[in-house]
Amino acid sequence: MGRPKKNPATAKKAVAKKAPAKRGAKPAAKKAVIVAAVAPAVTKALVAVEKATKAVAAQLVKVDAAAKKQAAAKTKANKPKATAAVKRAAASAGNKVRAEKAKLAPLKAKLRDAKVALKVAEIASKTAETEAKAKAVVVEFEASLQAKSEADLKKALADFEQSWTKSRERQIAAKVKSRTTKETKKAKAAAKKLAAKAKALATPAKKAKKPAAKKATVKK
Repeated sequence: MGRPKKNPATAKKAVAKKAPAKRGAKPAAKKAVIVAAVAPAVTKALVAVEKATKAVAAQLVKVDAAAKKQAAAKTKANKPKATAAVKRAAASAGNKVRAEKAKLAPLKAKLRDAKVALKVAEIASKTAETEAKAKAVVVEFEASLQAKSEADLKKALADFEQSWTKSRERQIAAKVKSRTTKETKKAKAAAKKLAAKAKALATPAKKAKKPAAKKATVKK
């Protein structure tokens, strides 16, 4: 018998299962970018505080260990039959405690400084965030004013155009009326002159006809 063939449906399901993993990876990358972009100084200060805290904790362990050894050495040194070597060991243990405590002091100071730096970074970050929000509010306000200004300008232009058009129409009507009156007067005056000229031309013809009428009466 040959090898069993793989079920196509099972193969498709296996491929389909891989897709969600790829989709899920993208949001995580976006979050990392946002955190890094928001407050890099705060992140750096937090790392410094964590490092200083670990250093102090490690040194405290050393101090505690030295203190326990010192206590044990003192107990032995306080016994009646304690030898000089035991007493020297107790003194050495005491010196070790003092040395470890001396190392602890600057580490604690460094931790305090790191905490102060973190607080300063947080305040600076908050200040920058507040300023950014204020700028965003101003930009948004300016945009709204610009939009309103454009709307007001369109309305003002429309109102002005309507008012100007009505005013110009009245002016045109008045000028047309005035010109009509003027042209009418000119036309009437011209017609009157033409009528007078026609009358003047017609009058000599009438005068020329009158002698012929007189001759006709003489023949009686």
